Amino acid sequence: MKSGKKWVQIAVLALVVLAGGVTIGNALFNRDQIPRAGDRAPQFKVVDLDGAGHSLGDWAGKPLVLNFWGTFCPPCTEEMPALQHQSAKWAERGVGVVGMNLGENAVTVRSFVQQYGVEFPIYMDMDDAVRKAYGVNQYPTTFFIKPGGRIYKIIIGKMDEATIESTVESMLASQ
Repeated sequence: MKSGKKWVQIAVLALVVLAGGVTIGNALFNRDQIPRAGDRAPQFKVVDLDGAGHSLGDWAGKPLVLNFWGTFCPPCTEEMPALQHQSAKWAERGVGVVGMNLGENAVTVRSFVQQYGVEFPIYMDMDDAVRKAYGVNQYPTTFFIKPGGRIYKIIIGKMDEATIESTVESMLASQ
């Protein structure tokens, strides 16, 4: 009996070590890279609240602030007024602001947009593909994308107006 239990213990230990090795190997050698500042922004195709199709290519040659958010996320909803104000401020300079909603239904999102007076485009990431392509795991997360399609900066967490403004200014100055 004792030697039988020992073999079971060794087998379980071997499986645990193997699973750990696979996990560490995937983390170190995973080919699905999370985009970083300086990388090309991943392409996407989504729809807006009216069902019209959009892609990253719609913003080619223009600076873009791409904000991943959800109505379920208090910091996301708290930063919306700042994003709206900055969107209006930078529109004349050709800077786009887009809210990439994280898979909520259109009725919920539309209600939120109306309640908060959001006028910049809201795209719907219904299948989570864009969130995954951008490696977003915390909300809100905002990508500042230069006109050439490269990521200038990534900010994880709630932004205030001063942060948005200074980041857009420095992005525009870096061109």
